[in-house]
Amino acid sequence: MRRDFIKCCTLAGLGLSIPRALRSASKENVAYEGPYYVVFNASGGWDTTYLMDPKGINEINRLYKEGDILTHGRHKFAPNAKHIQGGMSNEDFYKEFGSELLTLNGLDYSVNNHSPGARYMATGKLDSLAYPTFAALVAACKGPTCPISFLTFGNYSNTGNVVAMSRVPYPQSLQRIANADYVEGNVRSPYHDDFALDRIERALEEQNAARASQIRLPRQERAQSMLYAAQVNSKALQRVTPYIPKSIPKERLSQQAEIALASFKAGVCVSANLSIGQFDSHANNDVDQMKLIPEFLAGIAYFIRRAEEIKIRDKLVVIIQSEMGRTPDYNKGNGKDHWSVGSIMFIGPGIKGDRLIGATDEKQLHVPLNPQTLVTDKEKGIRVRPEHIHHALRQFAGIAEHPFSKKFPLGVKEPEVLKGLWG
Repeated sequence: MRRDFIKCCTLAGLGLSIPRALRSASKENVAYEGPYYVVFNASGGWDTTYLMDPKGINEINRLYKEGDILTHGRHKFAPNAKHIQGGMSNEDFYKEFGSELLTLNGLDYSVNNHSPGARYMATGKLDSLAYPTFAALVAACKGPTCPISFLTFGNYSNTGNVVAMSRVPYPQSLQRIANADYVEGNVRSPYHDDFALDRIERALEEQNAARASQIRLPRQERAQSMLYAAQVNSKALQRVTPYIPKSIPKERLSQQAEIALASFKAGVCVSANLSIGQFDSHANNDVDQMKLIPEFLAGIAYFIRRAEEIKIRDKLVVIIQSEMGRTPDYNKGNGKDHWSVGSIMFIGPGIKGDRLIGATDEKQLHVPLNPQTLVTDKEKGIRVRPEHIHHALRQFAGIAEHPFSKKFPLGVKEPEVLKGLWG
């Protein structure tokens, strides 16, 4: 039975080995109660001029003019309702979420290649392959003993070896993992009766306690730790079952959302890295972006609405990003190539909404930002880069002084710290 459970977890990408010092906490099956952190990735490089940084001049885009640019509160956004075939329009997105939304334009990605760009945006560190993503880091700091503390669906997902990475591709997979003590996840077909499971659990607890003071080879200790963790975590994962919907949505992000939300609600997950790709529109930029941006926004909206339904929205921190932008001009294939300036958006408790920070100029170039006042300042401003954002995120999450965070310093000097970013 345990062998089957561990095998199932391995197939799904679940890491269940936990340090000896953390076993007592996981043994209690304490549910993590938030906040929950979600990173939405528009993988491939979104065209920000068709969303939160509109440009109706210099032929930067071909679908609207400067006079067509719309506003909602302090936000400016591109009109696209007339050009989309499905998903959610910019108009509807800002109408529903604009009052909660914080947008930062003019983010300097510094590079325009996919791999380093995705790594930089995910970790805040460009020149290292060892740094964990923010989602992994916050999971390690806040819920290291959660069975699937850091959940990822793709994009750059390095953990820095501070937390296990979990991959659950389909809601049906989550059902099987949550009901690991049953054949194919079917609660009507248990492997053992309840009394047998209780005896197995007691035996493992006794063995674990007896071996705690013994000196063992690392491989042996790891194997025994995984067996013990499988028993403990299988009971915690059973809490997920009531929150897995009977009707599974067809959309990519919506499926990912259901898995993450069920895991959050059950208290077995701290953070999730959600992603859809194909934004790399080197050809037919307008057609591709008008298909993908509405799909992306619809997925975000679905996630937030479902979080409201299961009553965890007030604990949900949402980060919306991409690893690059698109050029301010078109190539011969009606596409746009890689551009090293872009935007990032946030929604969540403690984040003051209806705010627009930073800017790009008429050529879609970065405009320096004063880190003290958060207003554009070409003379005294700085180039806001991913490390500045990650420094602020660590402070916001309350993990800046955690040993794991100190193990991966970002090197942001005090004069460059973004003051009052969250409002």
